[in-house]
Amino acid sequence: MLGFHYVKAPPTTYLMQFVDGRPRREGAGLSFFYFGPTSTLVAVPLESTDMPFIFQETTSDFQTVTVQGQLTYRVREPKLLAASLDFTADAQLVCVNDGRDLLMQRLIHYTQVATRASVSRMDLREALAAADVISSEVISALREHPATTALGVEIMALAIVSQKPTPEMSRALEAEAREALQRKADEAIYDRRNAAVEQERRIRESELNTELAVEAKQRQIREAKMAAEIAVEEQRTVLLEQRLENDRQEADTRAYALESVLKQVRDVDWKTLMAVSGGANDSRANIAVAFRELAENASKIGELNVTPDLLKSLLGKSA
Repeated sequence: MLGFHYVKAPPTTYLMQFVDGRPRREGAGLSFFYFGPTSTLVAVPLESTDMPFIFQETTSDFQTVTVQGQLTYRVREPKLLAASLDFTADAQLVCVNDGRDLLMQRLIHYTQVATRASVSRMDLREALAAADVISSEVISALREHPATTALGVEIMALAIVSQKPTPEMSRALEAEAREALQRKADEAIYDRRNAAVEQERRIRESELNTELAVEAKQRQIREAKMAAEIAVEEQRTVLLEQRLENDRQEADTRAYALESVLKQVRDVDWKTLMAVSGGANDSRANIAVAFRELAENASKIGELNVTPDLLKSLLGKSA
């Protein structure tokens, strides 16, 4: 109405009113009436903004990697940003120029430069596995970049979502990884077989050690039995020797007794011995004695006739 307008900014928008080239009002979340023909509004957004990006960079081994991520930033010093870029807005606080787009393009450019510097120092394998390293290096480079300080922008966070090689290289890496996994599987099978063989060897060695121990015990038992038998035989030998000694002593005793008896009758006539022993009453003994005396005196006898009747009568009596 007659050039007067009412404007109301949210708390996340820093609003500045310029009249005749000089700031009249400024602050976050302002609301006021202003005269449109002589006033210029500048609205700088203060909320944090997520800015996705995707770059194709080259690694140190000349392989292409697609890096995808997201940058989060916010305006910390709106006056510096408003002095660098045009954030002129209308009564509805809609930016009529491209200040916001230029800010995002510059931040994207700085991010790409920092990402390229980080990825170019890595080979393909390292770059594919270094998301944390890349994000840390890029966010440090952005925070220390003079342009971000001059724009009054604060880099809040940077996340690397993915790093992908070209499809051909991806298939090659997949094949290599598949072969490596297959080799590991073969090595695992080989190790398992070796472990089984080693376990079998240990079991067999344990069985052999058990058999050796049993054989040693059996040998000890046989040696103990043999030692017992040897001791028995030695005792038996001692017993036999003792028995022989006893028999010898007994024989010597009997011989000594007999010698003592014979010594007393050694010089006695045999006739006397026969008479003493009762042989005189035995007719056969008397006949034997008679024949013995005849034989002793055979030189004195001229002729001796022994008839069969006499022998028969003698033999009959003997019978």
